[in-house]
Amino acid sequence: MLIPLANDPRDYAWGSLSLLAELEGRAASGRPEAEVWFGDHPGDPAEIPDGRTLDRWIADDGAASGIDEPLPYLLKLLAAASALSIQAHPSKAQAEAGFAREEAAGVPRDAADRTYRDANHKPELIVALSDTFRALAGLRDLEATRRLVAGLGSRAVPLAQQLEASDASLSAVIGWLLSDGADAAREVIAAAVAAESDEFAADLELARTLDAAFPGDPGIVVALLMNLVTLRRGEGLFVPAGVLHAYLDGLGVELMAASDNVLRGGLTPKHVDAAELVSVLDPTPGVPPVIHARALGHGIRQYDVPVDDFALLAVTPAPDGVEVALAGPAIAVATGGTPQVTGLTSGGVAVLTPGAAVLVTPDEGGLRVVGEGEVFIAQPGR
Repeated sequence: MLIPLANDPRDYAWGSLSLLAELEGRAASGRPEAEVWFGDHPGDPAEIPDGRTLDRWIADDGAASGIDEPLPYLLKLLAAASALSIQAHPSKAQAEAGFAREEAAGVPRDAADRTYRDANHKPELIVALSDTFRALAGLRDLEATRRLVAGLGSRAVPLAQQLEASDASLSAVIGWLLSDGADAAREVIAAAVAAESDEFAADLELARTLDAAFPGDPGIVVALLMNLVTLRRGEGLFVPAGVLHAYLDGLGVELMAASDNVLRGGLTPKHVDAAELVSVLDPTPGVPPVIHARALGHGIRQYDVPVDDFALLAVTPAPDGVEVALAGPAIAVATGGTPQVTGLTSGGVAVLTPGAAVLVTPDEGGLRVVGEGEVFIAQPGR
């Protein structure tokens, strides 16, 4: 069975005024359009043609087509015009413990200061659809960060001392910045806004942009500790548990485990629990996990990720089409052209336009994709 899915864009303040409208070939709404959710997540489940939401359909009728539990993943289109909050997500064990702790304490699940809204982890993958997609991901090599901070002069001495004293734990530096180091952070920001550097020109320009949007926010200094990444169209960025990240600007397909657990580290008016963030943070500096799709066959590419919750395929079929085997309930979303998808068992057909999506039930076994364009297919990991 192929079930069309639809949803309204979420109007988060960081959303783009134009990227989703341009993808879908429609007039801009005049409001920020940040994310379109294609899934059954109760925070914003997709709608199906009979008027029900997808989570309701799965509960009522999913078992007959092979879906007997909620989807393990959430697929989105994401369009950022400015920075999202710096954040990290817990591991499965951390999420289970944190959720149980807050449940026992009686913290309402919709409370502004609630951290663990479910008991799941939230690894995620973003694939660039725009020509470039910028993000902060992971912590920069420590020696490079020390060079950057040294170039900021006397106003950054307290931060330089923290970096020297905490050689084995950047998480301690981040905890200090978000709790006791607010005054020092403002001095670092002022120095960064005025500084020049050939090596770190892009990082300092980002600091100026962030200070204009979030004046004096300690998260700006956290951003100066992170890797600035520019994805080209078709490149992916995988963010596992504990890795700090923040998307900055661009259009992408995002796929994640079905969870709403976010621990924030700045660039937001929302709740920041510095101690809990530090407790889940992976402080290891390293190269950002940029992923290039692996060819599986003619017109089919896969983004390999080390989790079982989800897998992502990109399909660019020739006019004579390509068959795609699927493992479990899948969601296909078009990002270009007008590809036609056909269920291998039922023969049901859907012609997709950019931004349009369908649920493919497990009893189909797979899809045949025909025509020009591009389709991303989310499914459970193998």
